[in-house]
Amino acid sequence: MPLVTTTEMFKKAYEGGYAIGAFNVNNMEIIQGIVEAATDEKAPLILQVSAGARKYANTVYLKKMVEAAVETSGLPIALHLDHGDSFELCKDCVDSGFTSVMIDASAHPFAENINITKQVVEYAHDHGVVVEAELGKLAGVEDDVKVDAKDASYTDPDQVQEFVEKTGVDSLAIAIGTSHGAFKFKGQPKLRFDILEEVGRRLPGFPIVLHGASSVPQEYVKLINQYGGNMPGAQGVPEEMLRKAASMAVCKINIDSDLRLAVTATIREHFALNPAHFDPRQYLGPARDAVRKVVRHKIVDVLGCNGKA
Repeated sequence: MPLVTTTEMFKKAYEGGYAIGAFNVNNMEIIQGIVEAATDEKAPLILQVSAGARKYANTVYLKKMVEAAVETSGLPIALHLDHGDSFELCKDCVDSGFTSVMIDASAHPFAENINITKQVVEYAHDHGVVVEAELGKLAGVEDDVKVDAKDASYTDPDQVQEFVEKTGVDSLAIAIGTSHGAFKFKGQPKLRFDILEEVGRRLPGFPIVLHGASSVPQEYVKLINQYGGNMPGAQGVPEEMLRKAASMAVCKINIDSDLRLAVTATIREHFALNPAHFDPRQYLGPARDAVRKVVRHKIVDVLGCNGKA
């Protein structure tokens, strides 16, 4: 089975009231942990690569590892560019075999966002690749994406129909109160489900994407702090809120920070308990198992996409 686009995935997810997990990948062990969990649960997958991951691991290496994941699992897997910030970056990913790209021009004025997104859509569609765009701005930090809380803005439902019609985009990431990174909220998180509901009403059947949706598992935050870390107050989006979003118009939920926390916490604990170990397999193996545990939980208990491959 070759890499697939997200078109059929999202159609089934919208109709079935669940979401597909879009998991950020940076190395072999993270890819293996994600794919093993999805294979266990017979779930479709989106493996996504940020601009930072491309620089770190090299696009060719990442694509070959994702192709290996398809070959060994037999799952429907899409390879997606996360937060592409220019036409040139999106074009390069299309040309190198990605099946989905995100153009994030949300930092630009509305009209310019439309123009940039339309340019990407036209090129991608000519090559059989689907496109995600963003309307509204999420606060937080993730790789090269840095938005101060004062500059964040909710998606305006009055703009979504015009944006989709003028750009021809295939899915839309909206801002309803989630945030990139592990330090998300002061006090109880509040997501604007009223905005999500209104967007769904104005774009019936259209797939919506939720970024900044890591829940920041406290078991890993505690391990990091126990073994020399400093993450006071780290918290994420309650998983019951994510499940609610998945039952509405949201067809894709991005998960990155939770995987990073699982890997980092596991490696910190391993070296604290086994300071003489120096074989990378001794600590990367447990880190891979931690990723598998997190992803399996997300697929079954949050996304609801188990058995949907």
